[in-house]
Amino acid sequence: MGATIRQDEKGIWILNISGALRKEEMDAVQAVALQGLAPQAQARVLVVVASDFSGWVGKEVWADMSFFVEHGNRIAKIAVVGEPKWEDGMLMFAGAGFRRAPVKYFPTGQLAEAQAWLV
Repeated sequence: MGATIRQDEKGIWILNISGALRKEEMDAVQAVALQGLAPQAQARVLVVVASDFSGWVGKEVWADMSFFVEHGNRIAKIAVVGEPKWEDGMLMFAGAGFRRAPVKYFPTGQLAEAQAWLV
């Protein structure tokens, strides 16, 4: 299925991930976010993992760290909401521990808590 991204009224970027995620889909939503992000702005990102998420397609292409290297400092905080089985993988996907921005995982059902943490 893939990924979609939009910015809400509070300025939080909401990334919805469903089905099997392909690198080209992620690249496309990152490009949309970069176009909508003011030059000096720091993005707050909410990743919502759908119940039908099945993982990442083509694991070898996910080693490309160019977006992280070029734009990683433009992210202020990342909250991820999803089923507990995806926690470790999603924290790695978000670069937790490798980026300056804090990354926190919230179980499904704690969307409001994740949104509050980002603000």
